Amino acid sequence: MAGGQGTRLRPLTSNQPKPMLPIMGQPMLHHILRLLRRNGMNEVVITVQFLASIIRNFFGDGSDLDLALTYTTEDEPLGTAGSVKNAERFLDETFLVISGDAVTDIDLQEVVEFHRSSGAAVTVTMKRVENPLEFGIVITDEKGRVERFLEKPGWGEVFSDTINTGIYVIEPEVLGFVPQGEEFDFAQDLFPMLLQKGLPMYGYVAEGSWTDVGNVEAYFGVHRAVLDREVNVELDAFELTGGVWLGEGAEIDPEAQVEGPVFVGPNSRIEAGAQLRSHSVVGANVVVKSGAFLHRAIVHDNAYVGPQASLRGCVIGKNTDVKHGARVGEGAVIGDECYIGEGAVLNPEVKVYPFKTVEPGALVSQSIIWESKGSRSLFGERGVGGLVNVDITPEMALRLGMAFASTLPKRSVFVASRGVTPAARIIKRAMVAGANASGVDVHDLELVPAPVARFYARSARATSGLYVRTAPQDPASVDILFFDGRGVDIDAGTQRKVERNFYRDDIRRVLAHEIGELSFPARGREYYIREMMNVVDAQTIRNRTPKLVVDYAFGAMSLTGPGILGRLGVDLLAVNATLDEERVLLSEGSDVAEHLEQLQRLVRASGAGLGVLFDPAGERIRLVDETGRVLSLAQALLTLISLVARSTPYPRVAVPVATSRQAEEIVKRHGGEVVWTPISAPALMAAAEDQGVVFAGAEGGGYIFPEFLAAFDGLMSTVKLLELLGRNRTTLGAVVDELPAVHVVRRDVPTQWEAKGGVMRRLLERIGQGAVTIDGVKTYRGDDWALVVPHPQDPVIRVWAEAATEPEAVALAGEFADLVEELKG
Repeated sequence: MAGGQGTRLRPLTSNQPKPMLPIMGQPMLHHILRLLRRNGMNEVVITVQFLASIIRNFFGDGSDLDLALTYTTEDEPLGTAGSVKNAERFLDETFLVISGDAVTDIDLQEVVEFHRSSGAAVTVTMKRVENPLEFGIVITDEKGRVERFLEKPGWGEVFSDTINTGIYVIEPEVLGFVPQGEEFDFAQDLFPMLLQKGLPMYGYVAEGSWTDVGNVEAYFGVHRAVLDREVNVELDAFELTGGVWLGEGAEIDPEAQVEGPVFVGPNSRIEAGAQLRSHSVVGANVVVKSGAFLHRAIVHDNAYVGPQASLRGCVIGKNTDVKHGARVGEGAVIGDECYIGEGAVLNPEVKVYPFKTVEPGALVSQSIIWESKGSRSLFGERGVGGLVNVDITPEMALRLGMAFASTLPKRSVFVASRGVTPAARIIKRAMVAGANASGVDVHDLELVPAPVARFYARSARATSGLYVRTAPQDPASVDILFFDGRGVDIDAGTQRKVERNFYRDDIRRVLAHEIGELSFPARGREYYIREMMNVVDAQTIRNRTPKLVVDYAFGAMSLTGPGILGRLGVDLLAVNATLDEERVLLSEGSDVAEHLEQLQRLVRASGAGLGVLFDPAGERIRLVDETGRVLSLAQALLTLISLVARSTPYPRVAVPVATSRQAEEIVKRHGGEVVWTPISAPALMAAAEDQGVVFAGAEGGGYIFPEFLAAFDGLMSTVKLLELLGRNRTTLGAVVDELPAVHVVRRDVPTQWEAKGGVMRRLLERIGQGAVTIDGVKTYRGDDWALVVPHPQDPVIRVWAEAATEPEAVALAGEFADLVEELKG
């Protein structure tokens, strides 16, 4: 019998029949069918009703289990006896009835032999239990003949500890007492009728284990029983010492901490530093990252458990992602295909129904059933980003490409490009297919730096484009950057259109003759180089014959940079100037530090006037002066602002609102104006498009010269730096030495998502008039200032402060960080 919905097990049974709920990586029904085969029964009829096709498709004709399976379907629930009556045409001899949603190792052959020896019309299999309240009680005489039934008694009615397991051996003529097509139950309707008529009914007290998996508590309990070997269930795994069971292809890193008994399903991976404590069960194709902690947790197939995540006594449904630092409490149940964001906390006993999203940093204290609980934005600080084959799969990328293309007219031209890694390549290909499927032509530049693709769109050869790269901070993730016909990141309105198309599946699907064309332009890089040569003052650079050390960081700029720098007469020492998929990634920290140390040594040894380190996408640069000094990000930005201000009458410069006040002082000394922008790359690019802005930059190493391209461009920034140094007949080190001291301090205050809005409202009320609200809340104390901005993706509020000295800046940042803590309530 496999027609039950399992309402008490929701949300695990919200999108699958109860018998398909996995126990140790296999559906409960699978374990029952194996038990029948072990007991010599090979002809099985399965009664199905709720989501019947799932069961049919999974088991088929039963040949994989060496069984002959037949199915009968109920259009409406018919009760336990009614569903068997529905299969009457297949039951022409003594047959056994068993539930497909229990776990047992009872010897069924013994039950059948007792039935035949007693001459019973019906034999009820019984078990002795400590708490019979949830079951039907059975009283028998000394020979085992049933005298009385009582369904789910109260304690005042308990007169036995032997309960009805729902396993029956029945003679076919008994079904003649069951009405056709009506709801009819064995224990409540049929058996009392048979007793009244005097038919021989017997009870057999079975040995072995039997568990009715009727609720979440029982679901946890049966896993414990299997791991403790209290019930004999076949496991598709082999046992190591200490009760550690491994499925085929499963991997546990030697540096992981594993305390048995545990089960790790086929092709799952437990990484170094992860902790797997007793009675944890991990399904197939699960990844448990370093630092994750699992204790008495049940994780279904294809789930992802991120670094530092903590799962205690909970269930995680299949295809669910639990991200970095998320915590799931005792008794919590997460349905299939959910997303639990970074740092989210799910309180004990919370239930999250399938296909729901929990925002990063959210505190969930109530079950999420119908609502989406604030579905996260598709776009973040770096476009659309996430883990490859977890967040960003080829299927998702295909739909995203269609969603973006659907915002464009048919036959528009869409430029696509990518970084060096295979992950970027496969995601870009999927998006190209999606764009073509929505009737948009694609010019695929393949492997080029991001600025080359942006310039291609700006040059009117395309109306928009995308660039796929491996994320700078995480080699397992990719970022997808979208830009418009100006080469600038798409605006918030376009982002919302793409999100709406993606989430609502409001995607344009064209007819076969309207499918877009795919071409591979041969001269995309040449267009970029030619126009850059037209914009820069090449002769000023050639006159100085600058000596330059460039670290291409194994990225795509190694294919483009030499073509420009060679034409400008630069005496060039190039390092790491080959494409290398394994070494291309630069994460802020040790990787960047190692490259900068090498660059320092080479600048000093070669007597070069400048050292430049490109990021892998070719958008940002780090600088080393002629003395081998590594410029801080703040120094590099102020240096470029100073050189631009000296060389341009009445300069107009755009910088984010968190930039040092010294930027404005420098520009004002030369009769110029600063345009303050929100702290985001799209906002800075949008400001750079304004008429009169000659330079825009941020402290992340991204600089914009709008006369060429209103987007970050590491090569243009390098060439313009050489030009500006030549015009001013100075060196990089000399400009840095003239810069004023900068004392800007940043503090991050962890803040739950739902508290952010209230904190900012109360902060603005506290500050009152005079606050600047370009991005967050900025307030001034004379020349000193403090800025408070909620982070757009993380559960954090950031505090910046600038003062005349470092201790004063630290104190001011601490004061406002404390204020944020106070306002969190």
